[in-house]
Amino acid sequence: MSEHKGPVSRTKRFARLATMTAKVATNYTRERVTSVFRDEEATEQARQTANLANGELIAKTLGELKGAVMKIGQMASAGSDLLPRELSEPLKALQKDAPPMPYEVIAEQIERELGQPPELLFKSFEQEPFASASIGQVHRAITDDGRDVVVKVQYPGVDEACDSDLKQLKFVLKMSGINRNHRRSFDALFEEIRDRLHEELDYCNEADNVRLFAELHKDDDYIVVPEVVGERSAQRVLTLTFEGGDRLEELATYPQDVRDQIGERLYRMSLSQIFRHRAVHADPNPGNYAFRPDGTIVLYDFGCVKHVSEEVARDFADIIAAGMNEDYDAMEDAMVRIGARQVDGPPVPRDFYVAWREDMMTPCVSEAIYDFANADLHERAPKRLRASIKYINSFQLPAQIAYLNRVVGGYYDHLRTFTPRVPWRDLVADYVFEVSSLERKTAW
Repeated sequence: MSEHKGPVSRTKRFARLATMTAKVATNYTRERVTSVFRDEEATEQARQTANLANGELIAKTLGELKGAVMKIGQMASAGSDLLPRELSEPLKALQKDAPPMPYEVIAEQIERELGQPPELLFKSFEQEPFASASIGQVHRAITDDGRDVVVKVQYPGVDEACDSDLKQLKFVLKMSGINRNHRRSFDALFEEIRDRLHEELDYCNEADNVRLFAELHKDDDYIVVPEVVGERSAQRVLTLTFEGGDRLEELATYPQDVRDQIGERLYRMSLSQIFRHRAVHADPNPGNYAFRPDGTIVLYDFGCVKHVSEEVARDFADIIAAGMNEDYDAMEDAMVRIGARQVDGPPVPRDFYVAWREDMMTPCVSEAIYDFANADLHERAPKRLRASIKYINSFQLPAQIAYLNRVVGGYYDHLRTFTPRVPWRDLVADYVFEVSSLERKTAW
């Protein structure tokens, strides 16, 4: 693992982001100007090539800067709601562990926050990081009373640079032309992201979230939530008891029956958070979970939590329930209420919703057991989106469900990696119709 040289100053951050912005703007302008002289097929190919080049440039810059901009890059790579596929594809590299900061930087940050260096605060403290990410890194340690813990330390200056970084990245994405049709929803989405990031940068808030989820899942014996070590925590340092387990990619070696059990439990956990607890562990990064051969799921990183209102939970449930019931009038009504369907846009025919249900809701309306070894939703979705381009002014991504979409899509991607067989249809129905204003039909 290569080591990062140290925190980048605000002046240098701005300079790098400004340079990236200028290059992206130049690429975009060049592509738009030269498209006048090409046929439709050549124009589309040139657009994809320009997007790919811009994506690679953005990924390289964000990976070097870390912080809020890297976090947004990770979000963009996790789904197709924010960016075109060829633009988001290079950003997937940001999902991997970032190069760590030097130990001296981490030790100084701990002393600033807790008043003493780690060598005096802990019985032992590993200088080599256990994990590193966009806004901080984690070190293993032992407390004076013998507890095995992890110490999460925020990189210096990340919180101070958050708003300026977001403003610059928002401008870059606008230069990519992705918000031409949905400027209002794009701005609202960035406000939502900004709010969640400010919460995520406050480790006192995250400590409260850890305690909240321990309470919410106290009766779920298959979910493990670490305990907060309050006397070794502060706004930019969070110490938790260590809870070990296997990484997501290691699940492929588990027996099929255990994979099936874990797959069902993952979805049961996310559905209960959305529709019952209305507090969602909203960062589905693969590194935020660990698993054990007995089917246990360990949750990490509680910085990003989305609280869902009763109305949004109901409307979100109504969209899914209407699709399962093949009630397309109710589906459109729920999409209008939640802000996904723009009433001032072109009318949408029934055939559109029928095709959308067939492609996008297959696991919810097909066989009783959905085998993720045969999952193809990730292939169907881009084709459906391309086929629906003429209705682009009829729909938008509401900011209030952006994180819910992120969670649902993230879990789908996770389950594809270890191919469980999950009773998805009935599992979803149990939670959705508990909240939905629609009655459950069993024709499916």
